[in-house]
Amino acid sequence: MGYRLAADAVLVLHLAFILFALFGGLLALCWRRAPLLHLPAVAWAAFIEIDGGICPLTPLENHLRALAGQSGYAGGFVEHYLLALIYPAGLTRELQLALAAVVLVVNLAVYRFVWRRRRR
Repeated sequence: MGYRLAADAVLVLHLAFILFALFGGLLALCWRRAPLLHLPAVAWAAFIEIDGGICPLTPLENHLRALAGQSGYAGGFVEHYLLALIYPAGLTRELQLALAAVVLVVNLAVYRFVWRRRRR
């Protein structure tokens, strides 16, 4: 049970990182130093997608699931609702490149918004 909870926690952390990489720039509206944490996260997210690599959280989660005696992702709420979002079926190289582009374009838009807001 402990390993399964740890694997679920890693999955939630993974989702939180994805959301932070996409929208964390908005934190710059209220915290000027947010980009110091956010921009490296954006760079990492884009690099992983462009390189076709695997985020280190994925093998960690799989290892914890194996220790918990699970063979896959079937099961509870976390697996059913979050896995498809983080690990989409049919993930191709082209889709990975598109995801990297989404990360970069969303963040350019967010930082443009933040920059304009601060100039006012």
